[in-house]
Amino acid sequence: MIDLVLRGDSVVTPQGVGAYDLGIADGRIVAVAAAGRLPVGEGTRLIDATGKIVMPGGIDPHVHCKWFLPNPDGSAGLTDPPDVVSRAAVHGGTTTIIDFTRAQHGATVRDAIEAREQDWHGHSACDYAQHLMVEGALQPALFPQLAEAIAAGFPTVKIFTTDITPSRKGRMVDFGDIWEVFQVLAKHGGLGVIHSEDNDIVMHMYARLIREERTAFANMAEVHNTLSEDISFRRVIRLAEKVAGTALYMMHTSAASGVSAIREARARGVPIYGESLHQYMLYTSADYQRPNGQIYHTYPSLKSAEDQAALWEGARDGSINCVATDEICCTLKQKIQGVRIDDTTGGNAGVEPRVALMYTEMVGNRGYSLGRFVDLVSSNAARIMGLYPRKGALAAGSDADICVLDPADQRVIRAADLHEADYTPWEGRKMAAWPCLTLLRGKVVVQNGRFLGSLDDGKFQPRKIAPEIIAGPML
Repeated sequence: MIDLVLRGDSVVTPQGVGAYDLGIADGRIVAVAAAGRLPVGEGTRLIDATGKIVMPGGIDPHVHCKWFLPNPDGSAGLTDPPDVVSRAAVHGGTTTIIDFTRAQHGATVRDAIEAREQDWHGHSACDYAQHLMVEGALQPALFPQLAEAIAAGFPTVKIFTTDITPSRKGRMVDFGDIWEVFQVLAKHGGLGVIHSEDNDIVMHMYARLIREERTAFANMAEVHNTLSEDISFRRVIRLAEKVAGTALYMMHTSAASGVSAIREARARGVPIYGESLHQYMLYTSADYQRPNGQIYHTYPSLKSAEDQAALWEGARDGSINCVATDEICCTLKQKIQGVRIDDTTGGNAGVEPRVALMYTEMVGNRGYSLGRFVDLVSSNAARIMGLYPRKGALAAGSDADICVLDPADQRVIRAADLHEADYTPWEGRKMAAWPCLTLLRGKVVVQNGRFLGSLDDGKFQPRKIAPEIIAGPML
């Protein structure tokens, strides 16, 4: 028996946007029919979303919860845990987030996975998955463990090509070890998710600006610059091309040079996908000059208006496939504690407003179709990361993860109204819509701003990358 019928006149399905009834039972969508066609019998709840936008729940493929947070004095703490971030996510219409397990934080990769699950199980209001992260010098014993993890539902492996800052030695993986990881990914159906910057250029620029006594964080774009992105993207892509079957997901693409490298590789048939962040799409390096300009920063740096325009062009032509957050949830005090190019806190508290922000900018201001908007904030992440069609689709058989946006709710974003940090880089922005209803596997977890879910609702989501994603550039 159908438990719930969700009826709308602007429902975004894989077949297009239209007036549909969604029939939901046992946490899944069991029927999609023309609006008014599904019977609503005794014991079946009807939710009428006429006049609103019904879409798959948002998927953020790049968040960091309970994560290492370095302080300028050399000490370190942790960012906010899933308890906080996941609750903010469902308030904002996001129903699945993908975090990271540091593969070497345990005697084996399996140990690291099990330890990380303790941070999440019973602590998440939304569903979740984990990328594996490898760092530094990789031991030979790691590679067969990665293969086992891919088979166990952890098919994405994050790799750094830079230490990011001089104080974070040990993040970068050298190209010989990256080559070895790519061979594992290609053989076992994995996907490389890459933080790609040229370490030589980045560290040279740190040394140069420190020598020139230009250490203020507002100079960050000179350090994490477009040349670094250009060289590193192309080097990683070239290496992947030499290992048949290697597929790439380029995280937080920030520059025109990165977009061009992805576009050109896709034209050659390389299975490569681009991610950008809402910070890069809506702010530039000029915003570092604003009061508390650190709140706009993540690594790599914000870039120029020309680079930003290239990101939007990439989002239209398929070079940029996903808009994520690189979520780091911390206090304003922690976010602005660093004032130098080498100690500024990265990441942003943005998982809650992401869907509304992107709807406002894409559909409201730039004329994107609803389908393209949904692809960029939900469906493409599901397809690339091995969750589709269980997630990211309003279709029979899919999980009933649903966000309903209300165009009548054109609120102005205020940190005091959000549910994560005590600041927001989006303060004062007027939205063209805001989520009024979020369902997770058929359960209403947020309705009209009221949290009705629990931290036991979120479930780990094992993943397997679809062969067609690895075979060539889709989407």
